[in-house]
Formats: sequence, structure tokens, C-alpha cells
Amino acid sequence: MRYIIACLVVLTVFSCKEVTKKEGVNDLILKVGTYRAVLEVQDNEELPFIFEVKSSNKLNIYNAEEVIEVDEIEYRNDSVFIKAPVFEGYIAAIFEGNNLKGSFIKESLDRIVPFTAEYGNSNRFPFSGKPSKSVNGVWETVFSKGIDGDEYSAKGIFKRAGNKVVGTFRTTTGDYRYLEGSMMGNTMKLSTFDGAHAFLFTAKVSDSTMEGTFYSGNHWKEPFVAKRNESYELPSANDLTFLKEGYDSIDFVFPNTSDELVGLKDDKFKDKVVIVQIMGTWCPNCLDESKYYADFYKKNKDKDVEIIALAFEYAKDKETAFSRIDRLAVNVGIEYPILLAQYGTSDKAKAQEKLPMLNHVLSYPTSIFIDKKGKVRKIHTGFNGPATGEKYIEFKYEFETFIEDLLRE
Repeated sequence: MRYIIACLVVLTVFSCKEVTKKEGVNDLILKVGTYRAVLEVQDNEELPFIFEVKSSNKLNIYNAEEVIEVDEIEYRNDSVFIKAPVFEGYIAAIFEGNNLKGSFIKESLDRIVPFTAEYGNSNRFPFSGKPSKSVNGVWETVFSKGIDGDEYSAKGIFKRAGNKVVGTFRTTTGDYRYLEGSMMGNTMKLSTFDGAHAFLFTAKVSDSTMEGTFYSGNHWKEPFVAKRNESYELPSANDLTFLKEGYDSIDFVFPNTSDELVGLKDDKFKDKVVIVQIMGTWCPNCLDESKYYADFYKKNKDKDVEIIALAFEYAKDKETAFSRIDRLAVNVGIEYPILLAQYGTSDKAKAQEKLPMLNHVLSYPTSIFIDKKGKVRKIHTGFNGPATGEKYIEFKYEFETFIEDLLRE
């Protein structure tokens, strides 16, 4: 019922009236230049991001150092549909002069977020006053503090230059990717949008503490508190997920996108070092990890090393899940197999049922390292992507060194 209502809303917003065209050319196309986009979240807050139209069928989305190149742009009558690479979500909007008005839509989750975009505006957050506090450095952070079952820890890492602030929050299950925003007086605001997730962080900052709210789209919000702590570190990502007592290996059989069953006992994986990647096509951290793994595999597939991904998809049917897996593989250039482990939900408890030898599936992504004898040697929870800077470099070094050690055995 919710999905039907959502569809009716979209149909109401995006009319199908005929548009006058000159010699078959639609005048209603995106104008080359910069746009300030805004998603409406809770508490009357705005979640802004910047994109730049390069041509009628290409644009870039910017989040700090991240540049997301978009080339899936479709025009229908008086509307434009913009879809970022890999992910399901898309923007559907009508033209209001050079501006846009519409929604960011994720059909599988029945989510619609109001969207607008103003042409010629490149200010992510308007600067109104000088910053009165510094946020540079490391912040020991707790989200949903005191809320039973929801509390979790994070490490905030930020840099400020003038009003502009960039950084990220690292958690035990991954990072919140490239955050960009501003400091106005003692108020910090940061946002990111990648076509899958839309995040906004607002906080009041003192010399040694901050208190704020994290918004994810218009469906979720939670409080967070933080204090300065340059020496703060999260628990090791190698200690959070492990095999239950009595197990030293894992096993599974799942279909690939050709609906052929593939398992760890297949000849392809015998006597080889194998990395099993637990992931989902909807997951930005998984995308970051997949890009790295795809590049690593291309450079090392002539060695005795294989990667096999297990996709846990919230797509409502197998065919849609397969199509999203194929889309990810094509966009990223993944040459290793991606199997469909689950569809209809990305619930971690359900995922753990498919891999009952694990104590839990705490995070998408999670990587399981298996030696040539088929024994699990390490399980790494989460992924520290490029937005984490030095931590990403450390991860790559640790990963490649460990694989080399296993290959030499």
C-alpha cells in the first residue's frame, strides 16, 4: 500500500503534458553550470549538495574530494530523471525555469524525499558569520547515547579552513564517507549525497565537546555527542566478527546472475587464497571496497588468489537483484563472481542465518580471508574507504601484506 501511495505522489508531481518542441528538439534540458540541490529532511532541516552539469547527459556530484560522474540522465516531456552510478535511487524532477523541483526516490524501500535544485548557486551551506570554534582534529563520538540497543561509537575526523569543514565519522562497521560543510559561529553542518545515502550532520560545538543530530534522508534521525580525544581509536576491525566454537572454515552455495550455483568447494577455489566479500549493491562502503577489490583482482588474478562476493539485496525479487548485481559489475569492472545470497531484505540477522558458522554479520561489508587449505584466517568487519585518508592507506597495506603472507604458505 505504501508503494502504491508513493507512486501516486510521483505521478501527481511529474505530469505528462506535451511540451512544444522545435524540430524535434526538447528545449527542457539541464543547463550547463552549477546547481545547489536540497533534500528536505526532518525538523525543517535542509540537506544540500552541489552538482555541476557538464552537458545535457552528463553531470558531476561533489562531496569534498569525491567526484561522482553521472551519465544516466533521461528526459521525458517536462521532466528529467537522474540516476547515479550503481545505486537504485534516482532523482525525478520537473523544470521550473532553470531550476528543478521533484523527489529523490528509492522504490524498493518505498522512500520519497522532496528535492529542489537552484541553478547558479554553488554555496553548499550559506556562510553567515565567522566561525567561533575550531573542529580540527579527532573527536570521540557516541551516537544514540543511552538508547538501549542503538548506542554505538564513532571517531570523528575533521579539518576546517575558513568556514569550510571536511571530514568523516568512522564507525566499527565503516565510515560515513566524504562529508562537506561549514562552520558558522559555533554551529557545524555537514552533508553528503551519493545516490544511495543522503546524510546531514548538525552540531553545536564548544572548545572540547559537540552535541548534534544525524539525519539519514527523511526517514531517520538520531542524536550524537562527542569530545576531543586525539588518541581515541575504535576497536580493531579484525576482532568483531569471528567463527563460532567448533568451526575453522565456512561453506556455502549460492546462484550467480546466470542462476548457476557456485560454491567454495568448486575447483576454481581449490588450493587458492580466497577472500569472501559480504556486501550489497545498495551499500556505499561496499562500493568503495568493491572498487578496490576489483582493481586488486585485475592485478593479481594470475596468482593463486580469488575473490567471491555474496550479495545481500533488499530488491523484492530475484530478477531485480540479479540486474543490480550486473549493473554494479559493469560499472565498477568487477571480474570476480558475485553471488546472490539473499533478496527481499538486507537484515543482518537473516544474513547470519545464511552463514551460521559466524557469530554474527555485524556489517556490510565484511571480508573473510581463507587460506589455501580452506581455513579461515581472518575476518575484517566494515571498510575504511578513501574518505578516511590515512586509515584507508593503512587498510590497503595490511590487506596486501596479509594476502602475500598467505600466498607464500
